[in-house]
Amino acid sequence: MAELRVRTIDESELDTVLGADMAFDGELEVETPVLVKGQLEGTIRSSSDVYIAEGADIRADLYAERASIRGLVRGNVVAAVRVELFPGARIHGNVATPDLIVQSGGRITGHCDMGGIDA
Repeated sequence: MAELRVRTIDESELDTVLGADMAFDGELEVETPVLVKGQLEGTIRSSSDVYIAEGADIRADLYAERASIRGLVRGNVVAAVRVELFPGARIHGNVATPDLIVQSGGRITGHCDMGGIDA
């Protein structure tokens, strides 16, 4: 059986959390890990990790080192290291990453490119 490399996060250890009751429209650019629990429309850029929580509704292109997705992303996802999709995760857009983990129940509607990536 293959080793599962998906990590869990402790929300209290993150500097940036967009709460479930928050809606953001624009470009979010951070250098530290970010957790999005609410709605976001526009662009997410992180030189670190981006976590999309279950129940989150993202209408944005996402650029990160690692993207860990449990909710809905309507946009392209580009990750320099890895994209992780948990059960119930949905991506409606293209994915570009050298390492992709899709747990049973995770879905991608779009193309996947696992060639060389510069996020």
